[in-house]
Amino acid sequence: MWWQYLIAAVVVVLAIWGFVSIVRLQTHRLSDKTDNTAEDVYDRYADTLAKQRKYAAEHGGEWKNE
Repeated sequence: MWWQYLIAAVVVVLAIWGFVSIVRLQTHRLSDKTDNTAEDVYDRYADTLAKQRKYAAEHGGEWKNE
């Protein structure tokens, strides 16, 4: 019967260790430094020129390519 307590304690310790490891990994990934700027990644996430013009027209603005 004592071995069940030992197994339960090992499972609890492993669960805590796993949780801490995952949190540490995510914290590290989210706080990594990067050299990317908004201008560097804009082309990957920007709408097409036609969509930008349409959006500007729908919202009373004027699309400018500077």
